Amino acid sequence: MVRSDGEIAGTPDGADTSWRDRALERSLKAARAKAMTRSRRYIVTASQMLQESGRTDFTVHELVQRSRTSLRSFYQYFANKEELLLALLEETIADSVAQWREEIEGEDVLGGLRVLVHRIYGSTGNDPWNRLNRVLASYHAGLAQQEPKAYLGAFAPLVAVIRELIERGAEEGVLRSDIPPGQLTSVFVEMVVGATVMSALGGPRFSGASDPDRMWEFCRSGLVTPAP
Repeated sequence: MVRSDGEIAGTPDGADTSWRDRALERSLKAARAKAMTRSRRYIVTASQMLQESGRTDFTVHELVQRSRTSLRSFYQYFANKEELLLALLEETIADSVAQWREEIEGEDVLGGLRVLVHRIYGSTGNDPWNRLNRVLASYHAGLAQQEPKAYLGAFAPLVAVIRELIERGAEEGVLRSDIPPGQLTSVFVEMVVGATVMSALGGPRFSGASDPDRMWEFCRSGLVTPAP
């Protein structure tokens, strides 16, 4: 209610305050959208710099100059460069898994897992997207040691899609039943992701080692029910 002096009278307890709630919700939604757009801009810029240089040693100042923003703006969204790299890792994995889910739709269990092995372990090629994955691989070890919960969280989308397939395979009798699906998922993820990181970090010593077909055959032999 508007008083005669032009001020808005206080709302009595229990009165309808829906307009206040709607105004607050719109304000928060707009602020959230702005923050997501700005933070996404830093992630995209960092991705471009990593693909161009093949290294993670760029500075926040260089990133800010490239994105045409300010240090103050950057630190509103990220505490430091390491937090930005974590966000980039999360986005890379989430975007990849979303694409892979579309690829494996309609595949049987073994077919879906084979596609995932090829996409994960085969990510050591020379195209720009795979080059980004190689650069981030050098970041895995440090993150896993310093921020283990954040590291596991970044891989959650990948673990989820693999576990879904393995649980389905166990239910259908396609995969071995002597190892619980959760443990089988952990072994599968550690094997494929670990081998991918080693291949990316090993350089010439692992030249020719990253054969996704051989990796799949190795994984498949451990997934299916052992021969009597």
